[in-house]
Amino acid sequence: MTRVLSFIKESVTSLGVANGLLVAVARALDEATRGRCRLFKYYFVAQPVPTGFTATFSRSAQTRIFMASAGEGIIKRLPRPPEVIARRFADGSVCFIAARAETLVGFLWIKRESYREDEVRCHYVLQPAAQVAWDFDAYVDPQFRMTRAFAQLWEAANAFLREQGCQWSISRISAFNAASLAAHKRLGTVHLHTGIFLVAGPVQLAAFSCYPYLHLGLGPGRYPQLVLRPPAARAKG
Repeated sequence: MTRVLSFIKESVTSLGVANGLLVAVARALDEATRGRCRLFKYYFVAQPVPTGFTATFSRSAQTRIFMASAGEGIIKRLPRPPEVIARRFADGSVCFIAARAETLVGFLWIKRESYREDEVRCHYVLQPAAQVAWDFDAYVDPQFRMTRAFAQLWEAANAFLREQGCQWSISRISAFNAASLAAHKRLGTVHLHTGIFLVAGPVQLAAFSCYPYLHLGLGPGRYPQLVLRPPAARAKG
C-alpha cells in the first residue's frame, strides 16, 4: 500500500492531479489484468517548422545526424521490434539517426499525409497535406540525454520539412510522460486535441476532444480516423 501511495504522490507531483490519478488507474489496470487491459491518454500537439537554422544546431565531429535507409546496419540497433521498423519504412516514413562512430545516440521519425498509430488503433490524417507532417518516436539513449542530440535531431528534421514545404509538424505525446511533455513544451508546441484510449483485448474505446468524439472498436480492424490540422488551418476552417 505504501508503494502505491508513493507512486500516486510522485505522479501527481510531476503530472498534476488529473493526470497523476489517471496514470495510477492505468497502472492498476495493467497490473490487475496482466497487460490485457490498458489505458492511454494522448495530447495532440503542433509545432511550427522554423524558417531557418537555430543556434542550437552544430555539426560536431562526434555526433553525426543523417537520414537512414532501411538496409543500414544501424537500423538493426533501434530498440524497436524489427517488424515495426519494417512497417514504418514500407509506409514511407523517414528516419533520422544520431550516431557517434558505431554507437546509436538517438532517432526521430517523420511521416507525411497520414499515420497509422502503432500503440493503439487510430488513423491520423493530416490536413492540409502539403503543409503538415507527422513526427513520432523521438528517442535519445539515456547516456546522451544531457547532450545536444535531441536538438540536433530536430534541426535535421526541420531542414527536411522546410525542403518539403511543411510549415507545421504534428505529433501525439503521452499525458503520462512528464519528460516528453517538458521536451515538447521547450519546442514551442501548441495543444490541438486530447484523446483517451481504453484497450481490453480486441475491444477499444476511444474518446476525443474533437470529432469523432467517441469510437468503439470491437475488433482489430475497427479503428477511428482523426483529422488533425495545424492552428492556422483550424482557424480558417
